[in-house]
Amino acid sequence: MLNLIDEIIFKTARSGGSGGQNVNKVETMVEGIFHIAGSKKLSDSQKAILFEKLANKIDKEGYLHVRSQRSRGQLENKNDVIVKIHVLVSNALVRRKKRKPTKPTMASKLKRLKTKKNKGLLKQGRMKIKKDFTD
Repeated sequence: MLNLIDEIIFKTARSGGSGGQNVNKVETMVEGIFHIAGSKKLSDSQKAILFEKLANKIDKEGYLHVRSQRSRGQLENKNDVIVKIHVLVSNALVRRKKRKPTKPTMASKLKRLKTKKNKGLLKQGRMKIKKDFTD
């Protein structure tokens, strides 16, 4: 797992929400900014993957912005930002298995046809009975 802590720039601001009297004077909201293109710990191929998969979270200059104001303490929010960035980057770099298309089995085909037949019979049973008075 990559350790990107020393490449993250931290900014603080006053947090909204709970905090009582501290809310107007303590900067507890933490924003972590990670410059993907300028990272020395990521290879060029990893950077390309991140730009592709995290395109909606990256700004025009290539910075990944992550905020946290969950806690009342700045340190907890800073740790939360670090975890969020690591999770985003590591999840984006995981290679997904390619799906192998399979054909339905004979048993599943027969089961589908049987349920179709039963459904048709059920609907037929709901039809009104036509009385024929031609006798």
